[in-house]
Amino acid sequence: MAATRNSRPSDPVSAVAAALAPRLTEGTRVCIALSGGRDSVALLHALVDLRSKQWPRLRLSALHVHHGLSPQADAWAAFCAQLCLEHTIPLRCERVTVARDAPAGLEAAARQARYAAFVACDTDWLLLAHHRDDQAETLLLNLLRGAGAHGLSAMPEDRPLATRAPRLLRPLLHTSRAAIDDWLAVRGARWMEHYAKEHRLAWIEDESNDETALRRNFLRHEVLPVIGQQVADPGRMLARAAGHLAEMASLADEVAASDADGVVDGRSLCLAAFGRLSPQRRSNLLRHFLRLHGLRMPDARYLAEILRQLREASLLAMPDFAIDDWRLQVTRGRLWLVPRSAASVDRRWCGQPELPWSGGCVRFTTTVGEGLSQRALRGMAVLRHRQGGETLRPDMKRPRRTLKKLLQEAGVPQWKRDAMPLFWCNGRLVWAADIGYACDEGMLAAAGEPGWLLSWQPAPSNSAG
Repeated sequence: MAATRNSRPSDPVSAVAAALAPRLTEGTRVCIALSGGRDSVALLHALVDLRSKQWPRLRLSALHVHHGLSPQADAWAAFCAQLCLEHTIPLRCERVTVARDAPAGLEAAARQARYAAFVACDTDWLLLAHHRDDQAETLLLNLLRGAGAHGLSAMPEDRPLATRAPRLLRPLLHTSRAAIDDWLAVRGARWMEHYAKEHRLAWIEDESNDETALRRNFLRHEVLPVIGQQVADPGRMLARAAGHLAEMASLADEVAASDADGVVDGRSLCLAAFGRLSPQRRSNLLRHFLRLHGLRMPDARYLAEILRQLREASLLAMPDFAIDDWRLQVTRGRLWLVPRSAASVDRRWCGQPELPWSGGCVRFTTTVGEGLSQRALRGMAVLRHRQGGETLRPDMKRPRRTLKKLLQEAGVPQWKRDAMPLFWCNGRLVWAADIGYACDEGMLAAAGEPGWLLSWQPAPSNSAG
C-alpha cells in the first residue's frame, strides 16, 4: 500500500527512493533536470547515493536547459557539466531560445521553452526537483489567478508530458525546503571529511531568486513568512490543501469521462448531446476535452464566451475560437478541435517519400497499376493550399467539377478544407486529399505501369503538449 501524504519520508534520499522504486524496472532510464540550483543538486546527490548503495545498475543521466537569459547562464552550464563529470553522469545541455517579448511574459516563455526541451528528452522518467514549499507557492499563485480545482491542485507528482515523451516525476514534492537544507548540511559535512576542499558540495544561486518584483519570489520572501507568524508550517498546510483539491479535480475528471460517452468522438463533440448536459457539466466536459488534447486552459471569461456561443450555435453562422495553435470550430452540428492552417506556402515535390504539411505530412508510396502515373508526374510538382476556384475530375463518368462542390458532397468539414493539401503537376490539379485523383487522360497509372499513391496524415491531436 502506498504511503499517505502525511507519512511520506522527509529526507531527500528516502523520498526519492519511495517515489522512484515502484516505477523502476530493468533498463528504466532516469534523467534529472539539472539547473545547478540547490534543489536540483540535492536531487542529483540523492540519486547518486541511491545508485551507489541500492541501484548500482541505475541508468542515470542529466539534462541542463540553457535559457540564455542570465549573464551567468554559461557559468551555470559549466558548473553542471563539471558536477556530472565528477559523478560520471552523462549530461545533455540543451540551448533554447526564449522570446523576451512574449505576450504571456518572460517567465511563461522560458517555461514553455524548457518544457519543449523536456518533451524531446530521450528517457523514460524525467525528474524535477520541485519540493513542498514550491507546491505551496504554486497554489497561492494559481489562487491569485482565479484558477479552478485543477489549477489549485498545483503540481502533480507524476504526469505524462506528451505522446511518446518521458513521464515527469517530482520525487521531492512532499519534502520541505528546510528538510532539503538540513540534509545538504549533513551531507556537506560528510563530504568534507572524505574529499579535498576543492571538491566541496556546492550549488548555484540564481540572482533572480531575490527579485521580489517576480510574483513567486514576492510570495516566497514577503507573504509566506508573514503567514508563518500566525500559522505553523504554512507550506505543509497549503500543500495539504492542494492534495485535497487534486482529489476534487480527479472526481471532476471522472464525471467528465462519463459525460463524454456519446458526446466526444476523437477531436470533436456532438453539440446536441453536449447541450443536454447541465451548464456546470458542459463547462466541466469542455475543460476536460481541452486538457485531453493537451491545450492550455483559456481564462474563465474566454471559456464562458465559448460556452455561450455554443449554446446559441444554431443562431450563429460558424463559431470559431483560437486557443494556442488550435481552433474550436462548429461544423455540421459538431464542435471540432482543429490545427490552425499553416501559411500558404508551396512545397516542391521531387520524388521524396513524404512532405511535411500543416503539422502532419503527405506520403508518396510507389506502386504498380494504381494512383497517379509516374510518367505523368514529370515536371513541376507542388503541394499547396486551396485558393478557391479549383476544379477536378475524380470520376471518369462525370465531367470536371469545382472542388468546392466535391467537398460539400463528400461532407468534408470546413476546418479540414482549410488545411487539406492539393497536389499540382505542371499547373494542373491532379490530387486533392479526401477527394481523389484526377481521371483526366494519361494521369492514372495503367495496368502494369508504375504509379504513386498519395495519402495525407493530418497533425496529431496532442501536438500541444
